[in-house]
Amino acid sequence: MNHQFDTLFSRLQSSPFRAKFKLSDKDRTYIQQKTLETIEKHCRDFVQKRLAPAFISNDGKQTPMRGHPVFVAQHATACCCRGCLYKWHKISQNRPLSPKEQDYIVSVIMEWIERQMAQV
Repeated sequence: MNHQFDTLFSRLQSSPFRAKFKLSDKDRTYIQQKTLETIEKHCRDFVQKRLAPAFISNDGKQTPMRGHPVFVAQHATACCCRGCLYKWHKISQNRPLSPKEQDYIVSVIMEWIERQMAQV
């Protein structure tokens, strides 16, 4: 477990909206079948295509609530749209995300998924 995100995750859990997100049994099975490495590749692809551009035509609506474990994690971690990235992570809007920012977002999402997978 990476403790660098403990404070962030504690803050996120204080939000009733963020706290309601959990991996379903179907999500857990999917992760086990695909492996965490594959899930991280999916995550990087989603971040690059759906969050990294400076302007996103459907910003605020580009991340489904379910259908992939990364989507669930994005909402749980407030990495679902540029507005939430600004509010929760102080990542500026209206400019492309840097590679370092994309790495940070992937790290937050993957840490949340790993913590969820570790819960029984």
